[in-house]
Amino acid sequence: MTKEKGLVMVFTGNGKGKTTASLGMAVRAWGQGMKVLILQFIKGDMFYGELNISEKLAGLEIRPLGKGFTNTGILEEHLVAAKDALCEARREISGGNWDMIILDEIIYALDAKLFSPEALMELIDIKPEGMHLVFTGRNANQTLIDRADLVTEMKEIKHPFMQGIRAQKGVEF
Repeated sequence: MTKEKGLVMVFTGNGKGKTTASLGMAVRAWGQGMKVLILQFIKGDMFYGELNISEKLAGLEIRPLGKGFTNTGILEEHLVAAKDALCEARREISGGNWDMIILDEIIYALDAKLFSPEALMELIDIKPEGMHLVFTGRNANQTLIDRADLVTEMKEIKHPFMQGIRAQKGVEF
């Protein structure tokens, strides 16, 4: 096999690890000298540990653009944030400045109906040939799965929440 191309990758499922897997991929790509951008479609309402990465690793940037999960806050704020995040994603994907762009929790935003499935597919359509594009979030639809080159489903088997253990610093945030 000699064919190389920018891949469309999806991390989905109800288990923990979608963002974690994409962050690992980002660090791996950065380690190979690639420029990596992470746009977070839901996160933005609190501090997450990964935000410190951008300060330490030149060429790897994280931008939280969301207003938190849609069961919190005002729906209109979520809709505006998602629209703005989509505009930023389009601009950055078509700009050609990045080797990899990760759209963290974009599938969750789609599932929450913050934008149309067509808007998500447009991001794949405008992707430069050599760019890797990563989508994360629960409930990936079949159209996205069909368009992707790699799809991994995280399956929850056991989680500390089930035992009444709160989210842990450095693990969930």
